[in-house]
Amino acid sequence: MKSSLVLMYGGTFDPVHHGHLRSALELTQVLPVSRVHLIACQLPPHRDQPGASGAQRLAMLQLATANEPLLIADDRELQREGPSWSADTLLSLREEYGSLQPLAMVLGWDAFLGLPQWSRRESLLELAHLIVVARPGQMHEASPELLQLLQQHELKPGEQLNATPAGRILRLSLPSAMQVSATYIRRLLGQQASARYLLPDTVIEFIRTNQLYQP
Repeated sequence: MKSSLVLMYGGTFDPVHHGHLRSALELTQVLPVSRVHLIACQLPPHRDQPGASGAQRLAMLQLATANEPLLIADDRELQREGPSWSADTLLSLREEYGSLQPLAMVLGWDAFLGLPQWSRRESLLELAHLIVVARPGQMHEASPELLQLLQQHELKPGEQLNATPAGRILRLSLPSAMQVSATYIRRLLGQQASARYLLPDTVIEFIRTNQLYQP
């Protein structure tokens, strides 16, 4: 009997919104997933620093996932100092779950296109599978290096991601493909406009109480 997948879904979550949450939940519906670790990063190495603190972003994640048992608000990157490297996080998850557990990291197509610039990128597929989520309108082509990586590692027809612990790449489009942007939400909040229905009401209340994303 094959094991269920454990997923690493990282991000700044600044703030967490329904696009993040719906994508995470749909991954559990289209793949044999036992849990999704939503991991707020400490210092994102490839983007601007978050507007909310690590503790605040973790608190919003905890509020957002409180009633969904398959989604876990994970603070392991917030416990480390310095930039949040995915290889370190995957190694931590691998140590927690053991060498035989099918483990996969979720990333968007745009992030995948930047993979050649990632730290210790060669170790990622040794530690986990990669699930690359494509969204409508993302038409940028992969580099020759990434095309070769896909040729070597992409999941073949009839193969299952949870049949092995690591080493495969799955390209996936999710049913809802919700286009919600944390940047847009922060802009709305900075203009004192309503962001309701873009993120959970509990998160909106936390943002209001803590006066986050104000001009």
